[in-house]
Amino acid sequence: SSSCSVATSYFYFLLHYLVQYKPTKRMVTLWKCFSTRSLSSWHVAFWRSSRTNKCKLLMKQTPETLDGRGTSPCQTRHLTGHASFTIDNIAEVIKHSDTSRVLVMAGAGISTASGIQDFRTPGSGLYYNLQKYHLPYPEAIFELDFFFTNPKPFFEYARELVPGKYAPNAAHFLPALLHRKDKLLRMYTQNIDSLERLAGIPDEKLVEAHGTFSTATCTICSARHTLEDIKKEIDEGTVPRCREHGCKGVIKPDIVFFGEAPPDRFYMYAQDVSETQVLIVMGTSLEVMPFAGMADEVPSDVPRLLMNNNRVGSFGIRAKDVMQTGDIVASVEDLVARMGWDEDFKRLRAEWTIRTPDERTKYC
Repeated sequence: SSSCSVATSYFYFLLHYLVQYKPTKRMVTLWKCFSTRSLSSWHVAFWRSSRTNKCKLLMKQTPETLDGRGTSPCQTRHLTGHASFTIDNIAEVIKHSDTSRVLVMAGAGISTASGIQDFRTPGSGLYYNLQKYHLPYPEAIFELDFFFTNPKPFFEYARELVPGKYAPNAAHFLPALLHRKDKLLRMYTQNIDSLERLAGIPDEKLVEAHGTFSTATCTICSARHTLEDIKKEIDEGTVPRCREHGCKGVIKPDIVFFGEAPPDRFYMYAQDVSETQVLIVMGTSLEVMPFAGMADEVPSDVPRLLMNNNRVGSFGIRAKDVMQTGDIVASVEDLVARMGWDEDFKRLRAEWTIRTPDERTKYC
């Protein structure tokens, strides 16, 4: 019923608010249990709008200071009212952090510089460009009920993301550089474009929270398939079908749809957030749970760096929050320069450009 839906959504929002601002051990445990349960798309949409409005209300009451303004395409923003912790402090923390202690979270915004659409930009985002498929609402493309009814829109989208069509940019190479410097604890990505893999982040350091195109599963017989098994059909714009014993079921890439649980590896975050010495968040709206909740679960004394087009989530509330707003690639290059790793960064990117196409995609 509608009243039950409203009550459930309000409970979801209230629980998330309490965990962020008035956490207790019991409350956090309850949140972890509740946030992994399946919610209808209506609940998700309702919670998102409620959370956005709440954040706007909170930020209206928060003093804001800006520094770093000028000709730079990225700006350093502090909303604690003190601006005592800066991007230079972040650079020093990363340089002098212990082995494998830098945690990275990333969303679709890091891939826009590679030519891949994000989801929500008005007039150009993925959801806007899906209007030609006459979806009941944009998010339907990632809902199982709609997929089983009409899988073609999803595979039209999939054709654009098959590994090999796009190249990683500076934002993908930053965690790869951190790995090479033995600083990367883990990278958690919402992306399904595999550009993190292409940049050189190994499996043990990468968690694809929303799944991957590298493997696929038949929706009827559950037979396992690889990307190569279905790549031809995807390239041709047709729906791949299972050939196991004449099954003919639709083969769905192992992408996490709304209502599906994240991969088991995702839950390593519970340990990772307690071990990290600095958190870097790039190119995400921090709206999709449980991924978004990770940023609030790192200890309160851990520095958090946001590199994004705009402020999101609870960033700006903690004393050691630093926000680089504006162009993400420019923000990444600025951070690398402040750490004195420019030459290493150039060398890493140059190595990628001389690889053969097969070498670039062999891990995807």
